[in-house]
Amino acid sequence: MEGIWSLVKRTIGNLAAANLDQLARAMKRSLNQIQYRPHLVNGCLTGTGLTMDN
Repeated sequence: MEGIWSLVKRTIGNLAAANLDQLARAMKRSLNQIQYRPHLVNGCLTGTGLTMDN
């Protein structure tokens, strides 16, 4: 979870959100982008020592 949060913070780190709705949309967009990049998720899992069996 920390690895994924780190990736999200990188993408929204310089965002000056006008309100919570804008921040929530930016976070959701970032999570959606991560979802379609399995190598990022695998990297986060590797950092924890966990693996996913297919």
